[in-house]
Amino acid sequence: MRAVPPPLAADVFALSRLLGSALDALNEGAQARGGPLPAGGPEAVARRVREALGEPLPETGRGAEEALRTLVRVLAEGAADPADPLCAAHLHTPPLALAAAADLAASALNPSMDSWDQAPAASALEAEVTAALAAEVFPTARAADALVTTGGTESNQLALLLARERHGSVTTVVGADAHHSFRRAAWLLGLPEPVVVPTPSGTIDPAALQDALTRTEGPVLVAATAGTTDEGLIDPLPELADVCAGAGAELHVDAAYGGPVLFSRTHRRLLDGLDRARTVTVDLHKLGWQPAAAGLLAVRDADDLTVLGHTADYLNADDDTEAGLPDLLGRSLRTTRRPDVLKTAVTLRALGRTGLGALVDRCMDLAQELADLVEKTPGLDLKGRPTLTTVLFRPTGADDETVAAIRRTLLAEGRAVLGRAAADGRLWLKATLLNPHTTPGDLADILTLVEGSTHR
Repeated sequence: MRAVPPPLAADVFALSRLLGSALDALNEGAQARGGPLPAGGPEAVARRVREALGEPLPETGRGAEEALRTLVRVLAEGAADPADPLCAAHLHTPPLALAAAADLAASALNPSMDSWDQAPAASALEAEVTAALAAEVFPTARAADALVTTGGTESNQLALLLARERHGSVTTVVGADAHHSFRRAAWLLGLPEPVVVPTPSGTIDPAALQDALTRTEGPVLVAATAGTTDEGLIDPLPELADVCAGAGAELHVDAAYGGPVLFSRTHRRLLDGLDRARTVTVDLHKLGWQPAAAGLLAVRDADDLTVLGHTADYLNADDDTEAGLPDLLGRSLRTTRRPDVLKTAVTLRALGRTGLGALVDRCMDLAQELADLVEKTPGLDLKGRPTLTTVLFRPTGADDETVAAIRRTLLAEGRAVLGRAAADGRLWLKATLLNPHTTPGDLADILTLVEGSTHR
């Protein structure tokens, strides 16, 4: 007698039963962890995973329920949980429940966004949502568009690729605090090493950019930043756009971190000048609370994207395209890709601009509150008032080795996850506040833990 194959995700009753097991395991693992990350450090975590996993590919399977419960539980127990207010190191957001639910639906349906006949509704949804988000970035442009990407690294690489295709070759000019992806993208695309403009204040000085452009030959793409990784700073976009216009250089803005500030009526002025860029990177898995990945590359002129056109007869044959079937291959450098737009579409519909803006405002207020607490705490120094949601601080008089040791001690004990950033020639602790459920008490706990580690 033939064995019955395991159920497919399209079997919603089977999926519901398994989802219940997975959710129970998530809860059990979080309870066992009891904090923002597992205690004991890498060796202890790896040991628990090995013990739970056993033989990765057993001869005989253990069954769906056991496999889900065991491995989801050990993953949750060993997670650095961005939903814990004391997990505040990176641009790693706690996703909204509704976005995670939408992501489950996307996984169950499993459209592949490389041909219309694999993703009829998903391709139409992506076209509508990307057009709306492109209009948010370029409100006065007549033909703006946006591509869905895996995040800032892919978006920045695409921006350089488009510039290269426009000019044959291009030199990228970046600030010293620009994202590392520009250097890698130049290497991958066979472009010259980026020209780096020193940023002693953390942002690009327009006069320094002007000087760099006078010494840089050939077509130039200036990559400004709206939300640096280390400090959350925003380059002076209007002034840099003026310099680029005067020098005949093109402007790209890496707003992976800061781009969603556009949703905030209170703070969107921080992004004045963004619409003067030719291309803009935005990540909604940062200040958009989406499960990764949810990146975008917005372009002011959709014609810039035509160079991405590509034909594979089994996906977008010419006669199919001429007959009206949408051609999706030019929407990405990837072939198979998930319908990541669904979770974003659900979030936009559920919360609207006002709801998303309120979340942005809440996290930016939290950063100001933490900065206030640091300034009022004897024995702690604040690097500067936060621009976005990043706060740098350190114990007064501590050397860099002590600052690094404090961070590692809190990690090893599973008590807090703080980042590290070099600025002003010193090492700082970094809190990146992306959890809108964080309370003032949680902020105080962060400082208490740092103070306690300082005095050991």
